[in-house]
Amino acid sequence: MPAISLTLSGQPGPAEMHDLSAEITELTCAVLDKRIAETLVIVTPVPHTHWFIGKRSLVELGQNSFRLEVTVSDETNTHAQKKAFQRAAYDLLAARIGNVHLHANVRIIDCRPGAYGYGGTTQAARMEAAPVPVADRAACETP
Repeated sequence: MPAISLTLSGQPGPAEMHDLSAEITELTCAVLDKRIAETLVIVTPVPHTHWFIGKRSLVELGQNSFRLEVTVSDETNTHAQKKAFQRAAYDLLAARIGNVHLHANVRIIDCRPGAYGYGGTTQAARMEAAPVPVADRAACETP
C-alpha cells in the first residue's frame, strides 16, 4: 500500500493534479510492484513565493520544483527497483512541470510493516495472514 505525497510549486488546476496523480500511481505500481487499488495519493500545491531553495524563493530563481515522497513497507523493494523509480519519477515530473530546479526531489520512505497500514490493520498483520509471493500477482491490478 504505497502512500504518495506529491508537493508541487505553483497552482496547478484540478485536471493537472488528477493527471499527475494518475501517472505517478501507474509508475509506482509498475516500477515498485504495487497495487493500484491500494495506492493513495495526496497532491499539495505550494505557491512559488512559499518555496525556498538556498534562501531564495522559486520566484527569485525563476524555476519550478516538486517533492515526491512514496512510503512503502520496508524490504518490499530492491535497490534496483528504487533506483529505477527515482530516475523515472524525476524524469516524468520534470517533463510534465518544466523548468525544474535541480533540487526537486524524489524520496522513497521504507516504513516498518508493523508501524504502517490502513483500515486499522498493519501491513505486518496483512503479510502474516496472507503472504503473496511477488511473482504470483499482477503488479498493477485495478479493481
